[in-house]
Amino acid sequence: MSTQKQNILIIGATGQVGLKTIELLESVQDDSIQIIAAVRSTEKAKQFTERGIASVLIDLNNEATFTRALKNVNRLFIVTGYTVDMLRQSKSLIDYAKKSGVQHIVHLGACGRDDTTVAHWAWHQLVERYIEWAGFSFTHLRPETFMQNLLSYGGAPVIKNGIIIQYVKDARKSWVDVNDVAAVAAQALLKPEIHNGKTYRLSYDAKSYYDIADLLTEAIGKPFKYVPHPPEDFLKTMKANGADMAYMDCVYKHYIRYAEGSIPGADDVFDNFYEITGKQPTRWADFIEKHKEAFTY
Repeated sequence: MSTQKQNILIIGATGQVGLKTIELLESVQDDSIQIIAAVRSTEKAKQFTERGIASVLIDLNNEATFTRALKNVNRLFIVTGYTVDMLRQSKSLIDYAKKSGVQHIVHLGACGRDDTTVAHWAWHQLVERYIEWAGFSFTHLRPETFMQNLLSYGGAPVIKNGIIIQYVKDARKSWVDVNDVAAVAAQALLKPEIHNGKTYRLSYDAKSYYDIADLLTEAIGKPFKYVPHPPEDFLKTMKANGADMAYMDCVYKHYIRYAEGSIPGADDVFDNFYEITGKQPTRWADFIEKHKEAFTY
């Protein structure tokens, strides 16, 4: 492997996964890499500048920002937002990455088996295939539902006074901690020679919301209850919040399918985390203990 310093560009540097990935890369203190945070404004760059981390301005809706942002980048972490525009944004970014000489791409995708018919999961798999078609060294990450979604979703609390409001009846789902996703991303960016060509599905606990309510009750010492709501309530909330409705309509439809039990592998879990990171993954009991203060009411 070349001894030349490897520049690692993190798209979505201020988001949950991107920011934690940067923190993990920074903690390695590896002089052979340089971390570069991709941000949308100089204001958002300040937190990185203060820590001595390089930053570049990029707007995924403005291709004119891509060339400068990707200059001398060797490894790229792609994280896009929850809009249908992620398809166009990802394709354009990958095209420019190819022209710029990027060698390895780590892509944060979505849940599901290869044959998924859940729309927004399939969109991410199309991006995966485009990365492969373009000839990059690659690592695909497919996290299942984020545990952090029970702390908040779409800027709104999910649990109010011990009541969990969700939309999937008694479905048992697969879960992963955002920090564990970032840990795998960091390893894939640090050691592409090991993780090249790999697709990692990331989920390490399977629970229904009824199960989680029971765990919370036991850990917090106060009653928690799951109250299923119709998926139509979710759609109304997202519309009121100004979310991208093309994307959120897909989420709405997959909530219906969760409730019906018609998503194959909805509660799949995996044993790959220790092999990748040398650590044990977070499970729901661990997550609740870590976030006790946030869950307490």
